[in-house]
Amino acid sequence: MYSTYRLKAGELNTNFIKSLKEIFEDREIEIIVHDVEEDETEYLLKNEANKQHLLKAIANVNNNENVVEVPLENLK
Repeated sequence: MYSTYRLKAGELNTNFIKSLKEIFEDREIEIIVHDVEEDETEYLLKNEANKQHLLKAIANVNNNENVVEVPLENLK
């Protein structure tokens, strides 16, 4: 059985541990802890203004509108 729990460290409490014990009973389990870092796009999409700006930019690219092309030799 594989289960993923995502919570903030401050949310850990004895009730959480008790529920794990109830779910897994006497089976051996492995607990792996790692920081969950937000993807940059995920972070930007949380703000409605940023989200609209990004969605508009994606639409512009998909529709080939408001696109600026720069020759590769100009990037040197």
